[in-house]
Amino acid sequence: MAKSCKGLAVELVKCLSESDCVKVEKKSFRECAKEKSPCIPSECVGLRETYFNCKRGQVDMRARIRGNKGY
Repeated sequence: MAKSCKGLAVELVKCLSESDCVKVEKKSFRECAKEKSPCIPSECVGLRETYFNCKRGQVDMRARIRGNKGY
């Protein structure tokens, strides 16, 4: 994982760990990150979208590099 996305991942886990989804409903971070529940604060939703966009951007860059080299 690139350093730029790693920081977002840490912030997302920290945010979700303080949410009712993890504390009250006893779900895993992964489960809470995937669902769109009202018990997840809007701050966590924003971090989730930013993190997913970061990861998506990394995948896109790899595809472009491979495409240019003829792999």
